[in-house]
Amino acid sequence: MNTLLKAVKIIDPNGDHHLKTKDILIENGIISKIEDKIEIKDNIKLVEIENLHVSQGWFDSSVSFGEPGFEERETIGNGLRTAAKSGFTSVAVNPNSNPVIDSNADIGFLKAKAFGNAVDLYPVGALTVNSEGVDLAELFDMKNAGAVAFGDYQKSVSNANLIKIALQYAQNFEGLILSFPLEKKIAGKGVVNEEVASTKLGLKGIPALAEELNIARDLFILEYTGGKLHIPTISTAKSVQLIKEAKAKGLDVTCSVAIHNLVLTDDILDEFNANYKVLPPLRTKNDVEALIMGVNEGAIDFVTSDHNPIDVEHKKLEFEHALYGSIGLESAFGVLNSIFGTEKTVDLLIKGKKRFGINESGIATGNKADLSLFAPDGVYTFGPEHIQSQSKNSAFLGRKLKGVALGIYNNGQLIINGQECE
Repeated sequence: MNTLLKAVKIIDPNGDHHLKTKDILIENGIISKIEDKIEIKDNIKLVEIENLHVSQGWFDSSVSFGEPGFEERETIGNGLRTAAKSGFTSVAVNPNSNPVIDSNADIGFLKAKAFGNAVDLYPVGALTVNSEGVDLAELFDMKNAGAVAFGDYQKSVSNANLIKIALQYAQNFEGLILSFPLEKKIAGKGVVNEEVASTKLGLKGIPALAEELNIARDLFILEYTGGKLHIPTISTAKSVQLIKEAKAKGLDVTCSVAIHNLVLTDDILDEFNANYKVLPPLRTKNDVEALIMGVNEGAIDFVTSDHNPIDVEHKKLEFEHALYGSIGLESAFGVLNSIFGTEKTVDLLIKGKKRFGINESGIATGNKADLSLFAPDGVYTFGPEHIQSQSKNSAFLGRKLKGVALGIYNNGQLIINGQECE
């Protein structure tokens, strides 16, 4: 499809057109012209939207879809449509399906299901067989099949030697190892942050120590082995400090934070709304402030929606019995834009690409058109009507957000408001 984006403001800090309003002509999926004014011609799709902004396509490093096995939560097809509507041109999909994605055949299944889509799907292979933490999975085979990283989603590996071996082995093919930070014996049967709120609510707590102890262990192992380590979704002030110190030593470590952990605190749990039951749990105001500072200082490398659809049968239960997880793709831009402003938000939404080995395509003539479309102004209340996901378990329902994602252009396809434009 040949497309003309009319009078768009470009957010591309490393490009020549940053903060300029231009017309962008896309022909056969390639940016052919960027000029002040381009004349419309026949057989060109015109996109003219008030206050339209574009940036390099956004990437989310932690997205869960149910398929295969949990299609009642989400299918790959609808999940990718949700990502497109939410402004994401690429997503890394977690292996927490049934069966767990732990072989080259499983990776091939995900790639085949996403073939031809406007959104690029990058599989994360399980680190251990069936994500059980006992034996390493087929890392090299999965890498050859298209896996971009290896980790057991929201499951920590209690065997420190397995992390050591994984980091050593993956260096042979520059593999990225993900280690979820939770010491299971310390966490016990906790379901929320261990603090004043958990005591008031009578719910068992997960101490910050459970996260920090695991991070400290993994960083010691990384210092010994070398390799590439990514710590997903940290949530405490001390975790930020530990990673900051590791980076100062020159260790090849990155980390991310889930968007809901940047905004919400455990004070919100007084209504026992299971949409707020997430892992890691919502922490304190002090932790939120430290996380935001970590993002601003660069100690935290990028953010993720940690999009995790859970069907109503497993979410609308007593708090202790509900499954962990919140959807987050649809609200990601509006939440971040409310905190950090447009330029910083865009930066956070594209920074993960390099770490996961995904090509970055700046906004320049001759480059592939890999673009996110959005309008950063305007405040609205996030409600069910804004949700494309099959499951509706959002922690941001009823909250004021600023700015909205409008769609994407990628792989020669234009998606606006969740609909493909012919």
